[in-house]
Amino acid sequence: MAGRTVVRRRSRHPRCVGRARAEVRTALASRRLPELEETAVLVLSELLTNAGQHARVSPGREIETRFRPLDGGVRIEVHDASDVAPQVRDPESGACGGRGLVLVDALADRGVRGAMRAGESRADGACAR
Repeated sequence: MAGRTVVRRRSRHPRCVGRARAEVRTALASRRLPELEETAVLVLSELLTNAGQHARVSPGREIETRFRPLDGGVRIEVHDASDVAPQVRDPESGACGGRGLVLVDALADRGVRGAMRAGESRADGACAR
């Protein structure tokens, strides 16, 4: 059974990622979807970290996370104020970063899908049982 969408606004501060992970864990447990926890937490962490590192959030604008339980899965979205859509890239061998969206693309059933609205980019992933 699908549930209501949980929407939160967050700053770019790294500690917001940990708070978001805790909220997703709680929401999945309350909806009896613990088998999705590890994947959903990783997908959310990577999308939120990517937005925090790459989006330039101007004063008064924040990063928005959306989490929605679906039949047999969960949809996770992260919206930011960037005018550039997120892109999965092929990181260089030995690089310390650049693998977050590659992980999301591999783990999320629908992979990374970037979408654009005026003054906003979005990345989302859906995880299923």
